[in-house]
Amino acid sequence: MPFINTADNTQLYLKDWGKGNLVVLIHGWPLSADSWDDVAMALADAGHRVVAYDRRGFGRSSQPWSGYDYDTMADDLAAVLKYAAKDQATPNQATIIGFSMGGGEVARYMSRHSGKGVNKAVLISSILPFRLKTSDNPAGTLQEKFDESALAIRTDRAHFFQGFFKKFFGVTDSSQPVSQELLEWARSIAMQASVKATLDCLTAFSTTDFRQDLAAFKVPTLIIHGTDDLTVPIDSSARLTAPGIPQCIYLEYQGAPHGLFATDKERLIRDLLHFLLH
Repeated sequence: MPFINTADNTQLYLKDWGKGNLVVLIHGWPLSADSWDDVAMALADAGHRVVAYDRRGFGRSSQPWSGYDYDTMADDLAAVLKYAAKDQATPNQATIIGFSMGGGEVARYMSRHSGKGVNKAVLISSILPFRLKTSDNPAGTLQEKFDESALAIRTDRAHFFQGFFKKFFGVTDSSQPVSQELLEWARSIAMQASVKATLDCLTAFSTTDFRQDLAAFKVPTLIIHGTDDLTVPIDSSARLTAPGIPQCIYLEYQGAPHGLFATDKERLIRDLLHFLLH
């Protein structure tokens, strides 16, 4: 069953691999479930059932004109969990893993749906707790920076993503942690998305305040973030999020960029498997 329907009849494409305790993977902006493939394969090989889905507007999912707010996207996650729970011997034992923007869906699901069916959570390179710089969030990013990104996307989306993914994966003149082919692959995935979804999700993750959602994390939660993340700097994200989640295991990957699912793949898989098994 590659597609499910949400409450507003948006079709979400999903991959459902393996058998065992359920793990749901939520991708980052502006990618798709394909970005999880190597991690998903490893988790499924280790005896887990892994469901990864394309966010509305991205990858192979429908491209509706609206619904790119975190309440709606958390409801989409609820629909995925409801689908998966039907075939689970223990339907209340899901682990939900959110990368980057996907961390917002995890947080909003935990608060809006009271964490129904979830017994563990993982935040990787997450945008939590609040990306925007305000008077009470001085570590955030200026609105002007997000506006510049939006204008660049409207002007020449393909060119914008070429530079974006170099920073995303920590590519510099002196450091090449991923291949040129991987950069091109990531950009090709990003170009599959609806430009409306791309822009609206940029607004959603840059302006949604998740600070109040942190109290809804009442399950063991693993937080992983790279110290050299230039896309979502660690000082304004993970280091602020961790103190707000009581049952938190916090791991910093020294020198890792934002896209550590590629640059630090083997370590990430080991840490996820250890968390899932203990």
